[in-house]
Amino acid sequence: MNGKFSRRRLIETAGIAALASPAVGAGAMPAPRFEGKDTPKIALSAGDGGGPGVDSARRIRQLGVDWVLGGGPPMPWDETRLKAQMDRFKASGLTLGNLMIGGFNNAIYGRPGRDEEIEKVIASIRAAGKVGLPVVEYNWYAHRAMEGYFEETDDTRPGVGWTGFDYDLVRTPGRQYSGNVRAEEAAIKFRDLPPLPNEGAHTLEEMWATITYFLKRVVPEAERAGVRLALHPNDPPAPISRGSQQIMGSVEGWKHLIEIVKSPANGITFDCGVTREMGQNPVEVCAYFASRDRINHVHFRNVKVKKPYERYSEVFIDEGENNMFLVMKELIKHKYTREIYPEHPRALDYDRDRGRIGGYPGGGGYASYAFQVGYTRAMMQAALMSV
Repeated sequence: MNGKFSRRRLIETAGIAALASPAVGAGAMPAPRFEGKDTPKIALSAGDGGGPGVDSARRIRQLGVDWVLGGGPPMPWDETRLKAQMDRFKASGLTLGNLMIGGFNNAIYGRPGRDEEIEKVIASIRAAGKVGLPVVEYNWYAHRAMEGYFEETDDTRPGVGWTGFDYDLVRTPGRQYSGNVRAEEAAIKFRDLPPLPNEGAHTLEEMWATITYFLKRVVPEAERAGVRLALHPNDPPAPISRGSQQIMGSVEGWKHLIEIVKSPANGITFDCGVTREMGQNPVEVCAYFASRDRINHVHFRNVKVKKPYERYSEVFIDEGENNMFLVMKELIKHKYTREIYPEHPRALDYDRDRGRIGGYPGGGGYASYAFQVGYTRAMMQAALMSV
C-alpha cells in the first residue's frame, strides 16, 4: 500500500462521511413554526386567559397566541368604539380578528322592525371595514337547543368533565345542566319541549326566507367593506328545537347557504365538532367549503357520537372521533389564513380549584385551553410540513 489516497478513494471516503454525519440543521424544525401571514391564526376568546383580577391578555400571549376574538358591542357598531377596542388589544400585543354580532331577532323571525335591524347590521359592518376587522360572525337560530346539555365524566381521565348532549334528555335533581327549563317542563324530554312564547315555532321554509332576505341586503355591503361574514352552524344540531327546524343543522343547509349569495363574504364558521355531531366526515366537509373559499372562521374541537344529531359527548381534542391532523391539513392545503379557535375546553380539577367555571356544563378554563392550544399548534406545524 503506497500510503496515498487515490481520487476515487477520496470521493468514496467523503461520501461515507457525509452519510454518517447529518448535514448542518438536519432535524431542525423548519419555518413557519408559528402563525404568519400565509398560515391559519390560532386564536382565543378575549376572556380565555382567566377570570376577574387576572391579566387575560398576558396569559393568552404566554401560550404563544397573538390573535383573539370576542363579542361585539350593541348595534349599531361605531367606528370610534371599535378602533378603541382593537387598539386596547394591540397595546397588549393581540390582534382582534373576529367579533360576534347579534341583536337582530326581528330579522331572524321576519317580524316588523327587521329592516331597521338590518340597517344597523350594515352600519356595523361598514364600521368594521373601516377599522380593519376582517370577520364578523353571527348566528341564525330560531331556538338554540341548550336545554339538552349536561355534564358527563371522562372514564379514562379521572374526574375530567365532558359536555354531553341528549335529544331525549329528562332532567334529574342534582345534575348540572345548561339552558332554561321551567318547573312544569322538568319531566319532559328535550325533544318534546314546547316553543317559547317570545320565539314561536318556525319551519325551514320560514327560516330560509328570512336569511335570504338578510343576506341579499347585507352581503353586498360586506363585500364593499372588505369584511367576511361567518355564520355558525346550529349547535347542537337537534332536528327540532322547541318546535323549530334549523337551517344550519345539516351539511346540505351549509351548502345551500353559500349559494344564496355567491361571495367569499357569505361564508361559514366551519366547526369540525358539529360536523361529526351530524355524522359527517369533517375532512370531506372542510375540503368542500375550503376549496370554495367559504370558510371564514374555524372552531377546532372533537366529539364522540353515539347517535348523530341526538346523542354525543364533547371530549378532549385528542380523544374524539375526528382526525384533527387531516382537518388541519385540509385547511393548510386550501391556504386558509383566518382564525382557528380551539374551543370548548374540558373541565380539569386545576381550573375547578380556582373558582367557578362558567359556560357549558363540563367545560373548563385556562389550564384546559393551554392543552387545546398546544395540541392545535402541533397539528398546524405538522400540517405545514406535510403539504
